Parts: sequence; structure tokens; C-alpha cells
Amino acid sequence: MPTFGWLVVAGVLASATVGLLWARRHLLLVSVVGRSMEPTLRPGDRVLARRVPLARVRPGDVVVVAAPAAMTAGRQAEPGDTGPGLLIKRAYAVPGEPVPVDRVPLLRQRPERLVPSGQLVVLGDNPPFSYDSRECGYIPESDLLGVLVRPRPRTG
Repeated sequence: MPTFGWLVVAGVLASATVGLLWARRHLLLVSVVGRSMEPTLRPGDRVLARRVPLARVRPGDVVVVAAPAAMTAGRQAEPGDTGPGLLIKRAYAVPGEPVPVDRVPLLRQRPERLVPSGQLVVLGDNPPFSYDSRECGYIPESDLLGVLVRPRPRTG
């Protein structure tokens, strides 16, 4: 019978390992730092993001993206920075939608009338405290890390 016990323990450990690997590959836990998404999210909130391709992002989704190189290269952290090179913003326009030149004047200089394939326009809910597409333009698909599942309640 002792062999059966070890088999159970090994099975439980193997299942836990597979579960952790799946979660790490498909989910991302991020702490909110800064005021760029107030009142939706506040500093200290912890949010869970599901890793998805750009094709599954819809306008209005709150997304986690890698901060643009211009923001991270030798600059101080901006108010919307959630940590080491991550931003949480609202997807405002996805590929194939009209370029929102009224909300993002920087994009007026671009010739395209629709958001190009592989690009995303993101804005913070609290514009005075947000570093977003108004400053950096399009966010490339390669910088998209995930879509928020739901904010976790604040503790303490």
C-alpha cells in the first residue's frame, strides 16, 4: 500500500504543476499603480488579465500592454505605469475601425482612415493622469499582453 500513497502524491504534484503552467501561460496578475484608470481602477487594485490575441479585443475592453519604448527608455515612470513596463488602458479602437482623430490628435498626421491591422488605440479613463495613444500613437499587437477578466476587490 505505501506505493499507492506515493502514486497519489505524484499525481497531485503533476496536476498542480500542469495547472500552474497553464495559468502562467494564459493569465497575468497585475497590481495597479497610478491614477490613469480612475474611477474604474484605483492604485493598489489587483487585476487578472487573460492573454488573448488582438482579434479578440473589443473596443471598451480594459487591456494590459507593454509600455512603449519611448516611455521606458531613460524616462521616469509616468502616472499610468503599473510596474516594470506595463500599462493598463481601455481599448478605444481596434483594427478596421475609424481612426479616432478627435480623441487622439497625434494620429491626424497619419494617412490611414482606419486603424491598421496589428495596431490598437488605447486611452486611460483619467486623461490628465494617463500616458496612452495620445502621446505614443498606435500600440502594436506584439505589446498586447491581455484583457482584464475583472478587478479584484481592494483589501485593507
